[in-house]
Amino acid sequence: ALVARVSLAGLVSVEMASLNERRRELAVLRAVGASLRHVLALLALEGAIVTLLGVVLGIALAVLGIAGLSPWLQSHFGLALSLSGPTLNEWLLLASLVAAGWLASLLPGIRAYRLSLADGLSPRI
Repeated sequence: ALVARVSLAGLVSVEMASLNERRRELAVLRAVGASLRHVLALLALEGAIVTLLGVVLGIALAVLGIAGLSPWLQSHFGLALSLSGPTLNEWLLLASLVAAGWLASLLPGIRAYRLSLADGLSPRI
């Protein structure tokens, strides 16, 4: 749970930092009529995709690690690891992680919408 919270805080901080770099892009979207819903959807989708990719990559690395290290751990330490399919609780945890990543990305989305159009469209000196 602590790792998930820290990861979600990292996701929010990375998206907040990227807002500074994407000010012009978001200002242009707003200038051509993108509503709060569109800006939020864009950033929430980005957060959900990043979270989903993190979950999938984590599962893949866990499976590869168990498959690759199981014989070595068995011979050196007597630890027997076996692969099995996720339980219902594990599926629920994974779904809640993706949902939490989506919800965490709404905060940067709201901040992006509140950024001034003039600030995003003014030339940088």
